[in-house]
Amino acid sequence: MNWLPEAAVLQGLTIIGAVCGALGCFAVLRKQSLMGDTLAHAALPGVCVAYLLTGDKDLPILMAGAAVSGVLGTLLVLGILRGSRLKQDVALGIVLSTFFALGLMLLTYLQNHQDGNQAGLNTFIYGQAAYFRGSQVAVTFWIGVVVLGLLALGYKEFKLLSFDPEYTATLGFPRRLLELLLALLLVLTVMISLRAVGVVLTVGLLVAPAAAARQWTSRLGLMILLAMAIGVGACLAGAVWSQNVSYTPPGPAIVLMASAVMLGSLLLAPDRGLLGNWLRLQRHRWKVRRENLLSDFYRLGERSHDWQQTWTLEELAGVRGQPVKPLGRTLQGLEDAGLAVAINGRWRLTQQGLEEAARIVRTHRLWELYLARKLELASDHVHRDAEAMEHALPPELVAELEASLENADIDPQGKRIPRATSARPLAGAQGN
Repeated sequence: MNWLPEAAVLQGLTIIGAVCGALGCFAVLRKQSLMGDTLAHAALPGVCVAYLLTGDKDLPILMAGAAVSGVLGTLLVLGILRGSRLKQDVALGIVLSTFFALGLMLLTYLQNHQDGNQAGLNTFIYGQAAYFRGSQVAVTFWIGVVVLGLLALGYKEFKLLSFDPEYTATLGFPRRLLELLLALLLVLTVMISLRAVGVVLTVGLLVAPAAAARQWTSRLGLMILLAMAIGVGACLAGAVWSQNVSYTPPGPAIVLMASAVMLGSLLLAPDRGLLGNWLRLQRHRWKVRRENLLSDFYRLGERSHDWQQTWTLEELAGVRGQPVKPLGRTLQGLEDAGLAVAINGRWRLTQQGLEEAARIVRTHRLWELYLARKLELASDHVHRDAEAMEHALPPELVAELEASLENADIDPQGKRIPRATSARPLAGAQGN
């Protein structure tokens, strides 16, 4: 099947996708995504120097050069951070630009003087997965095993370091050693990724799968597995795309596939996705509008002492000075829910609606009373906060709130607080 890349290419990309997905989770959680980019760029001069010294283009030799250069870059970043007052992003930017500039100079020299283009060194810029062969896959496989094995062995310590580095040191773990080990694992990951994805785009394969997985779960173990699966899928899909579409290098194709999954996750993930957040926001806004209108009904009935009295749209809109048209849609929603009924173009609450309105007003006034008594706030400073809290407090918390208050019958403005059994003493609004 000529639409599929060679088996060695698929095998090598599978390993790279899995390792990048796993390591990327720790880089993302520790907010060190730029470290991966820095190490990828820092590896280029090491590749060039390895070829310059040996004249050999075998992948293990070039990887060794990349590893040495990456370690030097890591140590230089750490040295700048410890020996100066510069922040991490500045230190990373210095190392990235310096090493990459040096790498480009060496690469240009080799291409002009020692047939560096034939050596395939230029493929390290944007990646060329088609260069994978069986022996290279074996090297990639064993490096991947070492990286994933060390991650598994130190999983608990790395997890603690990622979420609370200060607490890690307090417990007696060697924080600096763990940070250095993670950095070295990142060097190894970058080293095996350069030939496939390239210096410029390696950070995309590190960050995109981890960022996508983060949208679907809050559990680190599951996040790592999802990121590994996304990384492998992106690598294989990008390789197939590159194989079948002319002038499509595999590195950009792989990163574009990973980025597409990340964007889809940012949009569609149920808990953190933009679409889910938008839908939850719309539901909350509808809830607030409905509960505000119910409490307006209650206060109008409280003033008139007539719970069967009906009200026009204009009268209801005047309570909060809101437009009539959206209020009409809210009233229609209350009617559909059995909370309000229309009588000759005027509106009143059903018994169910009156009980719900009394619950909302009760929560509002209990919170006002709590703020006035416990926090000693002035009575004219508690209303706005209670307006927000009446939509958020669950029933069990309202019960605890009441239990902490003695004689919770009158709010700070002198208004009666409805009983927990709703508005039965003020009955008269029967169902429709």
